[in-house]
Amino acid sequence: MTQPGDEEVLDSPTGWVAKHIRTYVETDGKKGHLYQGMTTLLLSTRGRRSGRLRRTALIYGQDGDRYLLVASNGGSANHPAWYLNLSDDPDVEIQVGPDKFAARARTATAEEKPELWRKMAEIFPTYDGYQAKAGREIPLVIVERV
Repeated sequence: MTQPGDEEVLDSPTGWVAKHIRTYVETDGKKGHLYQGMTTLLLSTRGRRSGRLRRTALIYGQDGDRYLLVASNGGSANHPAWYLNLSDDPDVEIQVGPDKFAARARTATAEEKPELWRKMAEIFPTYDGYQAKAGREIPLVIVERV
């Protein structure tokens, strides 16, 4: 797939996520933005080893004009690849519905996280269960348009 710009973007290797991304892209966000009752966005990060653009679909929340993401990786002991990528290179591309834009991502501070985590757990209560089983502090990511 090509986007953002003309550079090739590699979509998630997870089958159902790749299908979700295809639907999102092909319909310019008309289908896929709302997924099982939750809002989702497409996040493109630069691969920390490959240098290639990688795209995934994620549930998001909002805090004013900031987008909130949870790096839960389904509660696994490891951070998701997209989080490791943006930790190395915080300049990302986002698609929210039809809106595509450049953004900068950062991990919420210890002071910011409790309130923002509550917002995300209201959207997807399973995050609390993921945190309980992960054996790691699950990062909450704040993404801001640049």
